[in-house]
Amino acid sequence: MCFFPTKATFAVASALLFHGSVLHAQPAAPTLSKEVLKYVRVQAPRIVLTHVRVIDGTGHDAVEDQNVVIEGGKIAAIQPGADAASAKDTTVLDLHGYSVMPGIVGMHNHLFYIARPNLDSRWHKDEPVLVPQMTFSAPRLYLAGGVTTMRTTGSVETYTDLNLRSEIDEGRLPGPHIDVTGPYLEGKESYFVQMHHLKDGEEARQFVDYWVDRGVTSFKAYMNITRAELKEAIDEAHKRGVKVTGHLCSVTYKEAVEVGIDDLEHGFFVNTQFDPDKKPDECSKSAGEYTLGHMDPSGPDAKELIDMLVKHHVAITSTLPVFESGGIPGRPPLRQAMLDALSPQAREAYLYRRVPPPREKPASTGDSNEPDWPMLIKRDMQLEHDFAKAGGLLLAGLDPTGDGGVVPGFGDQREIELLVEAGFTPLEAIHIATMNGATYMGKQDQIGSIATGKNADIVVMKGDPSKRIADVENVEIVFKDGVGYDTQKLLDSVKGRYGEY
Repeated sequence: MCFFPTKATFAVASALLFHGSVLHAQPAAPTLSKEVLKYVRVQAPRIVLTHVRVIDGTGHDAVEDQNVVIEGGKIAAIQPGADAASAKDTTVLDLHGYSVMPGIVGMHNHLFYIARPNLDSRWHKDEPVLVPQMTFSAPRLYLAGGVTTMRTTGSVETYTDLNLRSEIDEGRLPGPHIDVTGPYLEGKESYFVQMHHLKDGEEARQFVDYWVDRGVTSFKAYMNITRAELKEAIDEAHKRGVKVTGHLCSVTYKEAVEVGIDDLEHGFFVNTQFDPDKKPDECSKSAGEYTLGHMDPSGPDAKELIDMLVKHHVAITSTLPVFESGGIPGRPPLRQAMLDALSPQAREAYLYRRVPPPREKPASTGDSNEPDWPMLIKRDMQLEHDFAKAGGLLLAGLDPTGDGGVVPGFGDQREIELLVEAGFTPLEAIHIATMNGATYMGKQDQIGSIATGKNADIVVMKGDPSKRIADVENVEIVFKDGVGYDTQKLLDSVKGRYGEY
């Protein structure tokens, strides 16, 4: 099957994947506050981006030397490149040597940070693990990196996230459009002390109803949920027109598909289907590492699983940066701008986490040939690639966790680079990070590609990421709804703050 669907295929995919979700309405042309205007580089009734390379997000070849016209927050025209003159209501940007691509649609993006108290160079820490909210720094970092729409994919301070979404949409704070995921749907125990624990399926149903009534637009099931709780949550969410994704462990991928889940997080890393100590409704000790290490991408088990996912229209969210940063010494490459964003404590923790201590073999495997972490990442990359080539909807995220190991905005860019390492072309990787997320959210007619009539959510960067994917890091201006934000000013405003607030 062709990896890049036609417009008709996209429409069908959206109808199949989208359960009539009621997404948060975006107000038209809000008046921007003084706080937001500090970060605006260009705003005018009419803006012309001249002589720019257009990477439209559909997977088609980049088109050289184009003019992109923005009016009323929309893309009004895409024309052959030509000089244009500024006028009273028109701002012209000469973008020779620059490329534009659609705004990134981040599908595993959080508004919190994971803090491990008193972490040291041996990764020893005190309990409990905490998740402080990054309400100030995270939205600015996402927008600076080119993310114009994001899903929180698990919320800790949900009322804060809902209020933040309103503040951004009403023009009072800078940041991307936000699909607020409700509080984690978690079972009887949890890795995080700040999570609610469901007691049964009936409470799961009530939990979904309560949070949909308060404005959340998606849900995420977590590691210790039971099958009964997951089924009740999914059934109720679908009745209310919202989707459910999952970072699972107690429930296998196959079991989750059978009860109607819409999306599965972290690629193929957390499928516990073949873990030898797996018991019904309980998380295994290896949390899926054993299954991934023993699932040959060319074997029958992988083919059966991928076929099942595609047949049931279940999306997979790739989060390669969080595995790279936690599992391969010396990776990712250090970026000074990213280090500058971290608080002193977060920077110290991040540098500790770049040198993993010796990994203990999961006691559950009984296997003297336990795969190493680089091998697991390579295998997951192959399975993600095969899933997409089989017609599956692969989404892009970063999971900004691990003591600053993956940072909003920077991690979204790194995900695109790692998709290329996984075997996708640069154009395919950009397509996954833009149009696929829009399609999953049922918003492919508004965002996800650069086309006449769509929202002017456009990332401007120096260079040509269609040929050199590292140029995706060279973001200078991010247009959201036709307003161009200055990446450097946004980054400057959060220096030393990520990990603090």
